[in-house]
Amino acid sequence: MRDGPHVLGRRAIAVVVLVVAVACGDDGGAAGAPETGSVRLYTSVSEETVDAVVSAFESNNPGVQVEVFRAATGDLNARIASEERSGGIEADVIWASDPLSMQAWDEQGLLSHGWTPDGASEVADPFKSEAFWGTRLLYMVIVHRKGVEPVPSSWRDLAALEYRGLVEIPDPGFAGSALAMLGYLADEPSYGIDFYRDLKANGARQVASPDDIVTDVAEGRADAGITLEFSGRTAAEAGSPVEVVWPEPGAVSIYSPIGITASPSDEEAARSFVESVLSVEGQETIAATGWAPILPSVEGPPVPPDATIVNPDWAGLFSRQSDLLEEYRSIFEG
Repeated sequence: MRDGPHVLGRRAIAVVVLVVAVACGDDGGAAGAPETGSVRLYTSVSEETVDAVVSAFESNNPGVQVEVFRAATGDLNARIASEERSGGIEADVIWASDPLSMQAWDEQGLLSHGWTPDGASEVADPFKSEAFWGTRLLYMVIVHRKGVEPVPSSWRDLAALEYRGLVEIPDPGFAGSALAMLGYLADEPSYGIDFYRDLKANGARQVASPDDIVTDVAEGRADAGITLEFSGRTAAEAGSPVEVVWPEPGAVSIYSPIGITASPSDEEAARSFVESVLSVEGQETIAATGWAPILPSVEGPPVPPDATIVNPDWAGLFSRQSDLLEEYRSIFEG
């Protein structure tokens, strides 16, 4: 469904080839873009969002073929690592769900430097680097089943006795959003990695993705858990018996970055696609699928006025993510 399930291409198990446009003039196309070409996109972004963005690109830019491989972050990482061992990554563009994964690929020399897309100047500094740029914002929150008491109001409540054996958390080795969540809590003085030890001691269970948690809470297999606000909100709007809590000390904000690989097969077409995603039209398309766009000028889903939102120290986490994941695994998988 969203950022997590392993799906290849657009609503199919196989890589799907999409005929996509690249012409000049519209908000959705890059000026001077090629009339023909190809882009191979690797992404962990939700299927609905990828479909909508590529379709908008297609309607504005006929002539470029886009090959889409979509998978959960862990599976995407495995694919990239396998290709590197076999002679080189085949992607032209990578659109990830979190910056930690993107930074790891950048440190391996897999991303291009020295080019800045149109629209990047509108992206706030905390949400971009020299090699990749945020496209949307994700929020990690608490989801709980309607009627469950007490209603959790903080991350700490998930380790309380009232929720013993009734909480689920997503796997940070599978979902990039869960890895970013781990990074934030590990750095938060009142939580730290010991919070995950407390969760484990209280009977919390690990599942694969944030979406799995929403399903399990809705169907009564858990009372509460850590998930994406998008997943909880869309389930509630569809009638599922779940509610979203924007907890204290804050919902964890994660940006979803996009970048071009170091040796794209068609650099001009790849650049055109990235600029399309960062254009006003591209951002409006992202917002229409339920996510918060990265451009402040584009309106996204409402955030409660009393909600607190916190941002991880991405620079500090980039060099520690492998150690954090190893420590987490010693707790939940050791």
